[in-house]
Amino acid sequence: MDFNDTPEEAAFRAEARAWLEANAELADPHETTRNLLSEREDPATIAEAQAWQKKKAAAGWTCITWPKQHGGRGGTPIQQVIWNQEEAKFKTPPNIFAIGLGMLGPTILTHGTEDQIARYIPKMVEGSEIWCQLFSEPGAGSDLAALRMSATRDGDDWSLNGQKIWTTGAQFSRWGMIVTRTDPNVSKHAGLTYFIVDMKSPGIEIRPIRQINGGSGFNEVFFNDVRVPDGNRVGAVGDGWKVAITTLMHERASIGSGSGRGTFKDLLRLARETQIGGRPALEDSTVRQKLADFYIAQRGLQYTSYRTLTALSRGQTPGPEASIGKLVGAPLNQQMASFACDLQGATGALSDPAAAPQEAAWQDQFVSAPGLRLAGGTDEILRNIIAERVLRLPPEPRLDKDVAFRDVPTGPANA
Repeated sequence: MDFNDTPEEAAFRAEARAWLEANAELADPHETTRNLLSEREDPATIAEAQAWQKKKAAAGWTCITWPKQHGGRGGTPIQQVIWNQEEAKFKTPPNIFAIGLGMLGPTILTHGTEDQIARYIPKMVEGSEIWCQLFSEPGAGSDLAALRMSATRDGDDWSLNGQKIWTTGAQFSRWGMIVTRTDPNVSKHAGLTYFIVDMKSPGIEIRPIRQINGGSGFNEVFFNDVRVPDGNRVGAVGDGWKVAITTLMHERASIGSGSGRGTFKDLLRLARETQIGGRPALEDSTVRQKLADFYIAQRGLQYTSYRTLTALSRGQTPGPEASIGKLVGAPLNQQMASFACDLQGATGALSDPAAAPQEAAWQDQFVSAPGLRLAGGTDEILRNIIAERVLRLPPEPRLDKDVAFRDVPTGPANA
């Protein structure tokens, strides 16, 4: 396959580059790539990110593959790739819109009503309203369909009660998308319903979770008789699992295609600047072999992600191949960070950006990376998906498949 730009792609790249040069500062290639979760919580950073998003939206550079009537450009997947490549060369705020635009926006466009699309999509595209995803629960992480967040119909509203956990950005989000249980008398997958929820609603309590890297990107969110209008329901009552799958496929594609906080470029520079036995680490054959392995894996992920981009451009839901990218990409980020810390020797234990090489970006990635192996589906869940839906192997026995959710055993009460 020829990955050189066609004349049309070269023209698009030149247009994108010209706009970026006129509106942003070119990044120093010797600076470390930083995209730390902890930095996204700062109000000034959030405001800066929103201003940049609004500027891009006004010029038509957001959601390039989305239809023009929904704020996109009606472009091709390769145009989105080209834009991402060019934008990465400039100093821009951290992307706090990945959940909304990468996961929830496509879900609304696929399953939402015309009124929902008209109300939420434009403000999502311009960045004036930030979104979070309310899926995981303390007792339903890997098995999302086992969730217990209840939604009870009350006239034209629903009353939500329960708890969600590991919700990224809940503390600064205006809206969230949530999966609830509306019927415990049917099997666990059949009794779910999906809603848009106002994060400023009475009865919502958000408790940030202090993480090992010092940030609080994740949150616990408690719901106590939270009222949600039926007009905020996405899809039919009981179709929540179908809608959630759309979100999850886009989530896994988004996580899988990410390069992590430290990039291969940063790791290569670290190997040049770090000494082993008085010589640059890059001259060590073992180090070079490890770098080659990382480079090959990252390029494989990049090209595999193009399949997902093609599906998105055709208005299709990404298939199970998105799970491959996430299953490989998340451990790869962790392996690169571990190698980078080992390469630094004793300095690898330092977490102070002023003292550690490359502003301790690799140390932050090392302690944060395990979370990416849980978010969007654990390694074990993804292996099951690939085995059953890609390789067509026999599925694992599921004894609770046709059992009413209220009858599913939950273990001893004191367990």
